[in-house]
Amino acid sequence: MPVALTGKMSADADLGRWERLLRLREMLAKLVASNPFWQQRLDGFAAPRNLEEFLQLPLTSNHDLSADQIQHSPFGSNLSEPLENYSKYHQTSGTTGKPLLVLDTPQSWDWWCDCWDSVLDVCGLRDNDRAFFAFSYAPFIGFWSAHDALARRGILSVSGGGAHTVRRLQLLRDLDCTVLFSTPTYSLHMAAVAEEHGIDTAKSSIRSVILAGEPGGSIPATRHRIGEAWGAQVFDHAGASEVGAYGLPCPQGRGVFMNEREFIAEVLAVNGEEPVADGATGELVITNLGRDCCPVVRYRTGDLVRARRLPEGLLLAGGILGRADQMMLIRGVNLHPSAIEGAVRRAAGKAEFRITVARDGAMDEAVVEVEAFPDACEAIAEDVSSSFGVRVEVHSVERNSLPRWQAKAKRFRDLRG
Repeated sequence: MPVALTGKMSADADLGRWERLLRLREMLAKLVASNPFWQQRLDGFAAPRNLEEFLQLPLTSNHDLSADQIQHSPFGSNLSEPLENYSKYHQTSGTTGKPLLVLDTPQSWDWWCDCWDSVLDVCGLRDNDRAFFAFSYAPFIGFWSAHDALARRGILSVSGGGAHTVRRLQLLRDLDCTVLFSTPTYSLHMAAVAEEHGIDTAKSSIRSVILAGEPGGSIPATRHRIGEAWGAQVFDHAGASEVGAYGLPCPQGRGVFMNEREFIAEVLAVNGEEPVADGATGELVITNLGRDCCPVVRYRTGDLVRARRLPEGLLLAGGILGRADQMMLIRGVNLHPSAIEGAVRRAAGKAEFRITVARDGAMDEAVVEVEAFPDACEAIAEDVSSSFGVRVEVHSVERNSLPRWQAKAKRFRDLRG
């Protein structure tokens, strides 16, 4: 049984499980009746008697959705309603190849905002807050739904739009913004640029930083650096364009909780279909329940997580650990990019870095470039060695020689073919 469905449950949890099953059956019935993509995959199966029976359905991948959009260009056949009913267009960031195109109806967009409402409740947003979005508002879904969720609450939102970093810092300061929405990478970059221009972000009006878009917000060293740089409480969040806003911040910084009211989660072996044990690392598989116009059912997200069933819910300990296709096997040890990031943040603070992995025979070899002095690079290599028992090359490179990212950072170069 998958980790997401294990553990002793209270009466409330059992009730929630039953409600989810009813919602799942209602959604599957709609898909069998009106969604060409799922009609073929579900083969008429629309009424599982329990969640365990539901887990007999086939898994779905990014490749399946991409192939469908190529065959049925441009939007694919994963649409349960006439095209004129859709009002929102977004696309994925293209991390794994050609971006997926994603459509939402007004009803499913309200559901997106409902999911973000749960996030904002955990973060303790108030009516008098002023939110700054360090976000380009490109087709990548990013913080679009968070922005609209705040608008529904009547909270003032300020768009960083296409402004450069210094201008964003000036806007944030001049308008006394209290909440910053950003990727972990860009929040640190903003703080570094502020330092260069004599701006002390730790003394700004920002009291909360809400992170999304990439791993980092739950890496202790990264989280600490961001909180220190902004003098603020840091909240991590996880979501995906094709899935929804599924992650709820853990106020204690232990990771991200699954929003199990709106999603069914499983954790399966990487490149396999068997569930992993509680607390083991595996690939996150999600079914969303509130987006029947363009849903995913048993969708392999490609994200690595370490899920633990706790009394308060399913915790993805440490947040999203990385991508399954970015896992490195170095001298017999599995190493994630997030592990190297933790070492970089501990030794080099806000410094930019890049990981390049190549194949040497049957083994992976990693080289890390860091915009830091050689002694810091040596400390990073020693940190990784003592923590994981493997050596990686860490090279010092000139400041501002590595790429910068406003949206999802692409620090991992895979030369393994």
